Amino acid sequence: MGASVTVAAALANTRTGRKVLIGVLAMILLAVGFVLTPLVAIPLAVAGQAATAPEGVPLTAPKASGEWGYPLAGAYSKGRGFGYNPVEGCGFCSTDHKGYDMAQACGSTIYAAGPGRVITAGAFYGWGNTVRIDHGDGLITIYGHMEWGSISVAVGETVTVGTPLGAEGNTGKSFGCHLHYEVLQDDVSIDPQPFMAALGLPLT
Repeated sequence: MGASVTVAAALANTRTGRKVLIGVLAMILLAVGFVLTPLVAIPLAVAGQAATAPEGVPLTAPKASGEWGYPLAGAYSKGRGFGYNPVEGCGFCSTDHKGYDMAQACGSTIYAAGPGRVITAGAFYGWGNTVRIDHGDGLITIYGHMEWGSISVAVGETVTVGTPLGAEGNTGKSFGCHLHYEVLQDDVSIDPQPFMAALGLPLT
């Protein structure tokens, strides 16, 4: 120990020695920083997530009117509407679109638009990963193209407006991440825009 102190003192008396000692000290401080940073940053990040977005609790809820609400919370981009809507460059996309496409971003939470019972929760024909809800009196809503593994409800489960169903994805016959929102009355697809507008929830 005494020898190393003597050597360090001797080095400190020369210009080259001082540079070497400064370099060694800088490397030691850098190594300590690498070790301590995760110990401080990880708990802070976890605490921040817990404070801002508790698991299973959305930061914002979709706008509702009575027992019904929007299937997405906040602003969204409109894709194809109901009816004749060909997609240029998409050979598998139907020209007779039966729903209303809305998009926020891949992974955005999709919510139940109204109260009912889940009758599909998984792969469903061209809709890919899908949830279907039976609202009674022959009324069914479809939430298509969700991310695989994101569905958070099960067949037979009762849901209400704002119940999280899964995450926006690009599964099935899809052309980019979006929600395909479809409304059926007595097994016939109807235009979701006038249906939602009648509930005080216009789709724009």
